[in-house]
Amino acid sequence: MSLSDFSLSLRRIPRAASAVVAALCIIVSCGRSDRYVSISGYAQGGTYIVKLNMSGVPLTAEQLKSGIDSVLVRIDKSLSGYNDSSLLSRFNAGETIVPDDIFMDIYEKSFRYYEETGGCVDVSAGALFDLWGFGFTSDSLPSRHKVKEVLGEIGMDRLKNSILPEEDGAFSPSSLLKDGISGKAPILNYNAVAQGYSCDLVADYLRSNGVTDMLVDIGGEIFCMGCNPSGQPWVVGIDRPIDGNNEPGADLQGVFQAGPGPVGIVTSGNYRKFYIKDGKKYAHTIDPRTGYPVSHSLLSATITAGNAALADALATYCMVIGLEESIKFISSRPDIEGCLVYDDGGLKTWTSEGFTLKQL
Repeated sequence: MSLSDFSLSLRRIPRAASAVVAALCIIVSCGRSDRYVSISGYAQGGTYIVKLNMSGVPLTAEQLKSGIDSVLVRIDKSLSGYNDSSLLSRFNAGETIVPDDIFMDIYEKSFRYYEETGGCVDVSAGALFDLWGFGFTSDSLPSRHKVKEVLGEIGMDRLKNSILPEEDGAFSPSSLLKDGISGKAPILNYNAVAQGYSCDLVADYLRSNGVTDMLVDIGGEIFCMGCNPSGQPWVVGIDRPIDGNNEPGADLQGVFQAGPGPVGIVTSGNYRKFYIKDGKKYAHTIDPRTGYPVSHSLLSATITAGNAALADALATYCMVIGLEESIKFISSRPDIEGCLVYDDGGLKTWTSEGFTLKQL
């Protein structure tokens, strides 16, 4: 599928990829509707692309791009773990901060995801991700003693369910601990939800300016609603989850239509972010309950939900719990759909009742 067809493959773009991304652009589509435009730029160590119908929108494409960039800059200043001056980086360094609405909102959402997934999606496990080299540091292969030590320092059950600043607006990391809980303040890592959450905020901005047909893709996390230039639901591709498939869209497992209602679409997998030590593969999906990378037959999980932050969190959840538990979970939830690709002596696919995948 090509971008001119307004179909996109789900992916997580490595942060190093930003060095070779083409210049920012606004391109008018040559599709059946001359009111569709494509807006792209840099975001969160990779790229974003937004495709939308300008019909009835009072702003120009250039003004919308400026607004999108402003939303993404606000998110970066609040939540980036790679920006040393962001609120998150300063919080994780032990500084007292004045949290903004983004910082407080994503924390409260993440606390609900933690409870909903039984601790499998835990943004307070930043120290654990760092320990295995999948966070904001490059450590790897920790000792059992170190894993056990860090496990005692994480878990959102140690924390309050919301961030409540003091009267002057300030908030210290230690004040996030529940009353009676001692020990280290948490190191937060929102990688499991931040890009999906970013899609939702960009979509909210576009909707507030009259956009009804859109596809927002930030690093492979997607939110879409309405129709594409052909008047049909948006077409989205799922990359084949095999090691070495590092070019998004080059090798697809299948495609499906999403929408026209609002929907977040996220794929999580272990085929692009991993390392091999002493002949063993260590993937970036870590179970915060055990402290160790997962090892099972599930290769990728694609979730569709009412918003991209929830889809992001639940795709991660499925990758933690594995194939059988994921099938039970998705089948029990009428508000989501899913596609699971797994290894059973070859690539096999399971889809929920409402997920129609056209395999290629």
